[in-house]
Amino acid sequence: MASGPKEEGSASRRTRVPPLVPPLYTIGYEGQNLESFIGQLQAAGVQLVADVRQTPISRKPGFAKTPLSTALKEAGISYVHLRALGCPKGIRDRYRQERDWDRYTQDFLAHLEKQAASLELLVESANQQQTAVLCFETDFNRCHRTYVARAAGRASGARVLHITAAGIFPDAPPSTSAPVAAS
Repeated sequence: MASGPKEEGSASRRTRVPPLVPPLYTIGYEGQNLESFIGQLQAAGVQLVADVRQTPISRKPGFAKTPLSTALKEAGISYVHLRALGCPKGIRDRYRQERDWDRYTQDFLAHLEKQAASLELLVESANQQQTAVLCFETDFNRCHRTYVARAAGRASGARVLHITAAGIFPDAPPSTSAPVAAS
């Protein structure tokens, strides 16, 4: 018995549509109070804060690990501390001494390459819950959390967005090519 032609929409010809990957946010708490900070997270729909401070302590009331995780829980937001994704003290100390951002970046990225297990945990969490990567600095361009978020975004396909007091901004990594001069 001869078989007829395959249907146009047969299973062998269907294209699988990948699931939507939620964006991955970053946020710094410098210059904020706890209430406005949590309000920004809620406005963005964040469900999980991934704290990437190596040492999650703060002189700022409410932002040390225990009071922060308690306040977030009360606001319906989960909290996880990913110490391995923090910037090691030696790298931070060298930056404070030399003020060389390029060296800091190079050193931190070398450290980050060795943190595959923690980065994978961040990616898995971010794929399940709307996540914001947390550190102190207001300027996301001068904070290691941006490098962490970019690495997680590359691994998952997530778009990186930065929550600031002025709004939410898409990530724009610096260009590696020189600008073209007008003639």
